[in-house]
Amino acid sequence: MIKKLLIANRGEIAIRIAEAAAELGIATVGVHSEDDAQSLHVKRVDAAVALEGRGSAAYLDIAGVVAAAKAAGCDAVHPGYGFLSENAAFARACAAARIAFVGPTPEQLDLFGDKARARAYAQKCKVPVLPGTESVDVAGATAFFRKHAKAGIALKAIAGGGGRGMRLITEQSAIAEAFTRASAEAKAAFGNGALYAERLVRQARHIEVQVVGDGKAVVALGERECSLQRRSQKIVELAPSPGLKPALRKKIVEAALAMAKAAKYRSLGTFEFLVEGGDFFFIEANPRLQVEHTVTEEVWGVDLVQAQLRGTLPKSDGPHGVAIQLRVNLETMTEDGSAKPGGGTLSVFEPPSGPGVRVDAYGYAGYRTNPNFDSLLAKVIVKAPTFGAALARAERALAGFRLEGAPSNIGFLRALLADKDVRADKVHTRFVDENAKRLIASAAKLNGGQYFQAAAPATGGRQAGAKVDAIDPLAVLTFGKATAKAETVVDSDAPEGTVPVPAPMQGTIVSLSVKDGDPVAAGQPLLIMDAMKMQHEIKSPARGYVRRIAVEAGETIYEGHALLYVEEADVEVKGAAVEAEIDLDHIRPDLAEYFERRALTLDDKRPEAVGRRRKTNQRTARQNLGAFAIASQRTRRTVDDLIARTPADGLITGVGRVNGALFGPDKSRVAVAHYDYTVLAGTQGKTNHHKKDRLFEIVEEQRIPLVFFTEGGGGRPGDVDVQSVAGLNTMAFHIFGRLSGVAPLVGINSGRCFAGNAAILGCCDVVIATRNSSIGMGGPAMIEGGNLGVYAPEEVGPMSVQVPNGTVDIAVEDEAEAVAVAKKYLSYFQGALPEWRSADQRLLRRSIPENRLRVYDVREVIDTMCDEGSVLELRRAFGLGMVTALVRIEGKPLGIVANNPMHLAGAIDSDGSDKAARFLQLCDAF
Repeated sequence: MIKKLLIANRGEIAIRIAEAAAELGIATVGVHSEDDAQSLHVKRVDAAVALEGRGSAAYLDIAGVVAAAKAAGCDAVHPGYGFLSENAAFARACAAARIAFVGPTPEQLDLFGDKARARAYAQKCKVPVLPGTESVDVAGATAFFRKHAKAGIALKAIAGGGGRGMRLITEQSAIAEAFTRASAEAKAAFGNGALYAERLVRQARHIEVQVVGDGKAVVALGERECSLQRRSQKIVELAPSPGLKPALRKKIVEAALAMAKAAKYRSLGTFEFLVEGGDFFFIEANPRLQVEHTVTEEVWGVDLVQAQLRGTLPKSDGPHGVAIQLRVNLETMTEDGSAKPGGGTLSVFEPPSGPGVRVDAYGYAGYRTNPNFDSLLAKVIVKAPTFGAALARAERALAGFRLEGAPSNIGFLRALLADKDVRADKVHTRFVDENAKRLIASAAKLNGGQYFQAAAPATGGRQAGAKVDAIDPLAVLTFGKATAKAETVVDSDAPEGTVPVPAPMQGTIVSLSVKDGDPVAAGQPLLIMDAMKMQHEIKSPARGYVRRIAVEAGETIYEGHALLYVEEADVEVKGAAVEAEIDLDHIRPDLAEYFERRALTLDDKRPEAVGRRRKTNQRTARQNLGAFAIASQRTRRTVDDLIARTPADGLITGVGRVNGALFGPDKSRVAVAHYDYTVLAGTQGKTNHHKKDRLFEIVEEQRIPLVFFTEGGGGRPGDVDVQSVAGLNTMAFHIFGRLSGVAPLVGINSGRCFAGNAAILGCCDVVIATRNSSIGMGGPAMIEGGNLGVYAPEEVGPMSVQVPNGTVDIAVEDEAEAVAVAKKYLSYFQGALPEWRSADQRLLRRSIPENRLRVYDVREVIDTMCDEGSVLELRRAFGLGMVTALVRIEGKPLGIVANNPMHLAGAIDSDGSDKAARFLQLCDAF
């Protein structure tokens, strides 16, 4: 019997093995890589040993693991699954060190660990297989594809399993890239990048048989249904298969036993098959403990890990009930069926419990997940008498799983269990991939989990007790649930007086171009990071010296992690690629001319003209507009007071021309409305409501653009001229809604904009706002009146919120810039320009790097391609993965939508999709 066991694995499976060993009285030693010391398995063993290296490489180091076992005095090693579990060289190294390998013999690992050899062995045992190859290169895969182009092929890893190193190919052009990625994935996961090819079966069921042998006899513990997979990686497993006919089940089990008996199999093994109609085909054997061994244990009433440790055949009185395993991964599902890995620090980890519920996991509150390893965090296993009862129990268990601090697939799994086709057992291996979009939509509609959210902390003297997220309209419904924003993680022993250079994203360090002590210039490349399969240059934020490098090549780090530190100093760096410094206070000559020309239109710059008007006892135009539309509320103020204090009832309207010199009188007509904040805070009174009605009707009838300056506080408090709501008799908001798509609507805001004014602004096609803007549907008075607290206007919808969330399309410094941008925006809808200038287009030959993995600035490409000064980007700070811009090429107006490879390697996320879709609607409308 084993006395001391080294567990050569991590996470939940290491904990599972440690618990089984403890029940048998076996002492355990765990191992961990340098970056995995916080994994819970380190605390669930009797002793833990650090391996040299980081990430998977440490767990794949045969010499290091064997040395650790010898140093700890272990007489056996359990490899778990993955890593070295199917590595015959590791088993032989253990034997050479007089350490028992808990698993099959080295010869059996050689046979079944090589998937191509295992296929040939199946044929020898008269077990049907799909057409396939031995180990192939790209040329061999291409030749095989030509024979099976109609069906397609699957590239698979020779070593290992779990869907890693696997790609499904239906187009010959995709083979080279797919081969490279599959090989690299297999190499990273199993230490062997060799691949083989097999004919693709598009809608098969995946059935596997659990066998246990002692080197003499072999028994089978039924089958598992593993058809619910995402991109060939299992996420839900069942035992037994609910839809497998008894006759076919018998044939498949007999095929598995035939192969295992012929090999005199030892320990645990899984023989996997694809079922297509009434036919079945052997695809691979996994000579190790499987992730999904749990469902077999629940149904057959055995402990498979203890059977391994004893080296004996388990005893069972047969299967009882149905068990389902659900893999809880830290990932977000995408509509094409692939998964986007996630991570973070778990703020809450509360797995479900109760009769018939088992959870194998290694998460805990405060655990910072490690991106170097698989996203599997927990396995929820349920057992019930029937398939339907098991589904219901599984759904309840998932609904009670509270996991916060990192994204997970719990909601997706719940939607999968609730799907009518899953409940009817109408599934196949491509079911999740083909229905991912529908399942994601279903997951979004699910009720919340069956648990309480954490109570919010006390906030002191504020009336309402707390603020909620101004970005999220449903934030009040999830009050108290905090989402951490990535912050720069600075080491406690960081050098004093230095500036940290944070990682802009989660990724892997590819190379460093500086050393400790090197002088660097601002903007000089320091290192290259790989994220989302693209390489990103990280540049120095300041001039000075590198004082400490906190990372090394090959290391994977989180967003916000300090990469290195720069001590600012006045140094000269020869040959460094430095970006030109920009003086933000510099006024260009054309801008200075614009400021001067704008000032000349104001009364205080025209003293002679104003004097001449005074001599003739006439008023200026501004005074005439004020007297023309006297404000309401005459029941409270005299006419003279209203003329002096409330010109135009706080709203100036008119029709004029913008860019008339460029586009002529017909195309340059524009309607303008401007709330006057000096008049009762720009509020909406009875008369200015009627003025809006009339102006909006003109815009609709004549289909001319509208520019609306929206600064103001919404409905006017105490407007006593309106005796009842019906007496207002205004159609402004109704008509304004009809204007969408009729003509360009431009909203400009400077300062405070609340309530009805914000409603107008929000309905505009483009929102241009100055730095001092505060925009919200409810202003401070409404918030306080609703007993929600007392807030300053600047705290309600500031630009720090409204720009990143995409409410504001273009952020500007002041009103002068806002007007200039609005004129430029309108020009794209007014026509082409006869005169234009552009950069030398040969520069485009160097705009995109020859190295396809190196990222580039797509905005530089756009600026070079388009006419000088013609690019107007919308929503720049929102949906960072997409660039949307109005531009001109050879004078002609165009809209451009471009992926930004510097953010998520150009991947299209939710915000990017929203941004692109809205921009395309704008271009389509006009």
